[in-house]
Amino acid sequence: MFIDTHCHLTDRYTDDVDEIIQRAHNAGVGAIICATAEPGDIIPALKIANANKNIFCTTGLHPDCADTATAANVLTADVLHDTHVIGIGEIGLDFHERNDNKENQIKLFSDQLEIAQEFDLPVAIHTRDAENDTIDILTNKNHGVLHCFTGTWDLARVMLDRGFYFSASGILTFKNAADIRDTFAKIPNDRIVIETDSPFCAPVPHRGKMCEPAFVIETARVLAEIKHLQIDELESILMENTMRLYPKIKIIK
Repeated sequence: MFIDTHCHLTDRYTDDVDEIIQRAHNAGVGAIICATAEPGDIIPALKIANANKNIFCTTGLHPDCADTATAANVLTADVLHDTHVIGIGEIGLDFHERNDNKENQIKLFSDQLEIAQEFDLPVAIHTRDAENDTIDILTNKNHGVLHCFTGTWDLARVMLDRGFYFSASGILTFKNAADIRDTFAKIPNDRIVIETDSPFCAPVPHRGKMCEPAFVIETARVLAEIKHLQIDELESILMENTMRLYPKIKIIK
């Protein structure tokens, strides 16, 4: 069984979510973690998780929300105590799209990290053109994963020392992603997980299509090649890693 550790099932798919989940199961993806990015995602994500076996959530506010949302008003105790909520994410910094609101992004990120510490939940981190600030803001009290990791080996080394995991997305399969593949080759096997980041980042051979959890298998095939592993060996490693990363996960077989 593979686990798609980060996707956005509440985004605007053309197909029914139930059909997307069924296609994932047919492809060997037995569990899905649905991340949220804005306040309006959270209730729909929880409804999907409560209605389906082996669907879980990480709830958080993407840096795009830095000027409009407050973490304390969204990440309430009622939400975070839900048995399907296994982490806080996606949260972080994105100075690629905007860097004129750094203070707001940093505040939203810091507030959510404090909430994660309070509830002892792992975090799913988005960082883009913000490596140094991400390193400075994250403390040793936080634990979690760098989602859709495309960062440098320098960032990876620092976050490895802090106990973080690294998630490979469909970007790993892209022709121009040799540097990312080289970085994942260096990351220890016990610190890797995989994701689709659906509906974004569809892997080869599905580039140009709307991504969905079933496609995580394509990323797994490339990651297995990089790691010189058989696909079933990688499958077991990824399952063990995901269960350590997200201790609240309870897989129903």
